[in-house]
Amino acid sequence: MQPPREPGRIDRRPVYRGRIVNLSVDTVRFPDGSVGELEFMAHAGASCVLPVVGSLDQEDPDILLLRQYRYAAGGVLWEVPAGMPDRDGEPWDECARRELEEETGRRAGTLRPLTRIHTTPGFTDEVIHLWLAAELEEGTAELDDDEFVEVVQLPLSEALEMVKDGTITDCKSVATLLYAACFVFGGNSRRDGRIAP
Repeated sequence: MQPPREPGRIDRRPVYRGRIVNLSVDTVRFPDGSVGELEFMAHAGASCVLPVVGSLDQEDPDILLLRQYRYAAGGVLWEVPAGMPDRDGEPWDECARRELEEETGRRAGTLRPLTRIHTTPGFTDEVIHLWLAAELEEGTAELDDDEFVEVVQLPLSEALEMVKDGTITDCKSVATLLYAACFVFGGNSRRDGRIAP
């Protein structure tokens, strides 16, 4: 008796090719050896960035968030600046720096990686790279034609309350804010009361 083959894609039937996503129906082999079809959305990935006003040595720093109109969500959402690479192979840190400046008009003096998240692994390969920016400098905002954004400065603690009460619901923003709060600005991971380098 042969062991089951490795799980993975057997075939792909493209359904739609777009500017942001490509949709297909994939025939896949599952871990138990059975075969089935899954809907799949290919996505190039993105970077998002939490802009900190001032330096990283504050316990409750002011941050910048966006109030951004999102058609698919049916209204305005609170978000961290984010976006997809402008070109194939654009490094994730460059993508984060560019999106920060385009959406807020600020440049990052310091940019630090936080982590990365799979947004919806049940049907897409989209990964978002989370960054922390500080020591902001004046830059030039350049919004896309479909971006309607208001930049808001507020304390991190206030943004965390907005996560808690359901005002901030965008998953990349929730993940970025909670990661920064837990592992950078005073969460349980701090042993000596200072921010890790």
